[in-house]
Amino acid sequence: MRSILIMAMFTVSLANAAWNEYEEERDLNLGADGISTLEIEAGAGSLEIVGVSGSDEIVVSATIYVPEEDEEKARKEIESHLVLSLEKDGNNAVLKSYFNESFVSFGDSPHVQLEVLVPERLGLNIDDGSGSIVVENVSGNIEIEDGSGSILMTNVGGDVEIDDGSGSISVEGVRGDLFIGDGSGSIKVREVAGSVTVDDGSGSINVSDVEKDLIIEEEGSGSLNFSNIGGRVEKEG
Repeated sequence: MRSILIMAMFTVSLANAAWNEYEEERDLNLGADGISTLEIEAGAGSLEIVGVSGSDEIVVSATIYVPEEDEEKARKEIESHLVLSLEKDGNNAVLKSYFNESFVSFGDSPHVQLEVLVPERLGLNIDDGSGSIVVENVSGNIEIEDGSGSILMTNVGGDVEIDDGSGSISVEGVRGDLFIGDGSGSIKVREVAGSVTVDDGSGSINVSDVEKDLIIEEEGSGSLNFSNIGGRVEKEG
């Protein structure tokens, strides 16, 4: 009986947590003519980017979450503290999505979930605070600087550079070179047409099906496994 009561209280607690969160959706669009790279500056929240063949525009779907049950207060907080914009700057498109530093929240933090559709040809330059990142079907060069959260990339072209604080990294299908600098978290790499370079603090490293070289600049703690490497394998650290 006691265990049933505890479970019921836990369920109610989860329900209240969901009820106490305000949610709002916004859409942003920008024509991509003359644009070669999408720059993204994001705070907390998940980020998903998918390349679309033949597309000529950037489409952003943003879901905003604020830990506030009062709708009017939540809207005022969003209007006062949220930076959310998509603009052209020369040959680049710039997407900004974050709550400014003046926002004070006790308990859960506000965050924005981003779903972004881009022309497949674009390059990406991402500066992300926290939350998962997914990138699919993008053929340009990609640079990611990430504080924390998992990173999943599939079917990407050009060169890829990832500088990650913590969180698992999984990359499959790169048509250029791949560099990964990682603080902590597992790393899994498959099917790279160029060379792979890894600088890792801690966590397992698994690399397979690389056409050129595999270079381990630093291997902190954790296992290292590799197979089917077309070039040389070099461990520097």
